Amino acid sequence: MELSQEQVRHIAKLARLGLTDEEVKKFSTQLTNILQYIEVLNEVDTSVVAPTNQVTGLSNVMREDVMKGGWVSREELLGCSELPVESDQIRVKPAIE
Repeated sequence: MELSQEQVRHIAKLARLGLTDEEVKKFSTQLTNILQYIEVLNEVDTSVVAPTNQVTGLSNVMREDVMKGGWVSREELLGCSELPVESDQIRVKPAIE
């Protein structure tokens, strides 16, 4: 299967890429080579190969969230801030000026 320059321009348009005529020629050849290689790979018999969707053997590396210590009061949390506190809120710099 050989991709035409029109097809490459269409793919570039879908990807919102602006290509020069030189790039279209270059990518036409490269994409055609990639598709030809995929056709070769499709001919390989993989019926006896087990599907591989996970290679590390890890099933779940997440840990449970465990609270250590007790609850912290609002005053303690506000006291940790280096920023000024006004009306029980931490005053931060404006994001938009």
